[in-house]
Amino acid sequence: MWSSPQERICLEERRHGIVLLRPFVKALALGALGAGFSWIGGPLTIPGALVLACAAFVAVRAAWEWESTHLVVTTEKLYVAYGFWRRRAAGVRLARTRTIEVEQTLLGRLLGYGTLIAGELEVDYVAGPWRVWQVAGGVEEPLRRRPLANDDVVDTRPRARLREAQR
Repeated sequence: MWSSPQERICLEERRHGIVLLRPFVKALALGALGAGFSWIGGPLTIPGALVLACAAFVAVRAAWEWESTHLVVTTEKLYVAYGFWRRRAAGVRLARTRTIEVEQTLLGRLLGYGTLIAGELEVDYVAGPWRVWQVAGGVEEPLRRRPLANDDVVDTRPRARLREAQR
């Protein structure tokens, strides 16, 4: 995965826990169905136990997948590593990627997750997408006082000028 000895990890982030919501709801529904079958008893006890085992499998598989998926930002690349038995990675070089985008739904803004798009790489449910965006080079130098063509210095932050004028 490393292309040069100078490359180092800047940020390693797991996907947001909201990824687990859908599989856990499915597992809960299956668990309720299996418990209902077992509660009825008789010939439905064994199918109920099998449905409960399926519910447990769905939940454990989702948690395992979530645990083994990481978004990694290095000094040169942004990539996603996933898989446990067979480890795979998909990524893009930051030097070749012109834009890094963050998309967030209203729920994503409230809970702190979003979709990160960097070239061909699109990663859903990234926890703290703005922090990842910033580390990956999405932020330019902060706004400061910079000289204009005629060497006049103007503050580019209008709020700061308003606050100073109100004092």
